[in-house]
Amino acid sequence: MTAPDTTSATLPLTPTRDGAADIGLLILRIGVGAAILQAGLIKAFDFSTTVGFMEQAGWRLPGLAAAMVTSAETLGGLGLILGALTPLAAFAVIAAMVDAWAVNVSGAAFWSEPFNVPFLIGLGATGLLFLGAGAYSLDAKVLGRTRWGTRIAVGLLIAAVAAAILTWVALLGTNPIHFSPPAQP
Repeated sequence: MTAPDTTSATLPLTPTRDGAADIGLLILRIGVGAAILQAGLIKAFDFSTTVGFMEQAGWRLPGLAAAMVTSAETLGGLGLILGALTPLAAFAVIAAMVDAWAVNVSGAAFWSEPFNVPFLIGLGATGLLFLGAGAYSLDAKVLGRTRWGTRIAVGLLIAAVAAAILTWVALLGTNPIHFSPPAQP
């Protein structure tokens, strides 16, 4: 005697959306997006101070560096909040947060204080890069997409980290990753 085949009767033929997961993604988008948008707007409204900070820290072309971080944080934050082109918004936030994280830990070994605010915002943006914006987003309403493919997410994550390291090396002239505290001048 064989058991009856119940798989087709109990499993839906098409994937269904989970309303709670979409609400969770909305909350995550608003939290991460608002935090990074605030950082970007602070820089935008006091841009000369941002440029001065970059100059004092030794960044080459401090105006360009300040414009890059300000636009990445502001536009990335807006994109995450609205769920608009979420993979690109997450890319911008991740790249900016990798550099912000490196600024915060550059005076010590990179692993000595890893869990600071830029690290956590970058981690949230990475989660959104892989999970998508969810049903309550412009991506879903306008583009008909609640998430993007894993290959796109992996590619953008690699590109964001590469862009952050390239920016750091090109505009600051040092290696952001070191295993012991750098020598003090």
